[in-house]
Amino acid sequence: MQGNGAGAGGSDDLPVVSYRDFGEQFFSRVVTQERVVGAVDVLAGQPIAFGPMGVGPGRLVKVTVDGAIGAATSRPVFDPELVVHRVELPVDLRFDLDLGLEVHTFEGSLQVPLTLTVRAIDGLRVFIDVTPPRPSEVGIRLKAQGLRASVLQRVAGVEGEVKRFVAKYVAQEVEKPHIRKARVFDVGEQVDRAWASIAPSGSSPTVEAIRGDFVDALEEEILVTAAGTDGAEREP
Repeated sequence: MQGNGAGAGGSDDLPVVSYRDFGEQFFSRVVTQERVVGAVDVLAGQPIAFGPMGVGPGRLVKVTVDGAIGAATSRPVFDPELVVHRVELPVDLRFDLDLGLEVHTFEGSLQVPLTLTVRAIDGLRVFIDVTPPRPSEVGIRLKAQGLRASVLQRVAGVEGEVKRFVAKYVAQEVEKPHIRKARVFDVGEQVDRAWASIAPSGSSPTVEAIRGDFVDALEEEILVTAAGTDGAEREP
């Protein structure tokens, strides 16, 4: 649907677009990559800690893990119908592996993938839909150099447990009320606030200028009308 404007104050000199094109441009302007990532980047700095937890045969080996989630990174994913981003949450962890007679400490890093789909919802709002990862999608790298072979065998059994825990933990965190709130952009509310800050108010210079123009035009119209009436009364 195209708009038409003619004469003074019309849109003849402006690049008019359809409402559909306007909506697409508006959506793209609002839904930037930084804002999408920001919806889950509130997790940055969030601590992750669990254990001691039994792992391996008989659950005799106890592992304690603690660390924190780092800043998210993202990349857009091509989709002809939706706006989708692939986000990676880095997690640095410290492991204490208790073998009963001795405790070994080593470090590890995880990459937790999330799929973020941007959805337009009623009320001129935008919602970031988060698909958490399956345990098998969580990448893990353990820095266990220097540990003897028998200990490394124990470490290998830790990986699966850590993946399952972290995947479940992140899935629960993104649904917490304060994070879910960060995943909603109330565009209508922001537009209302912006409009209130730029719209003419009762004492603004714009309003005073409009009032002055109106008074001048009114006075000129009264003078013209009066002159015409006076001339008509003098005619024989």
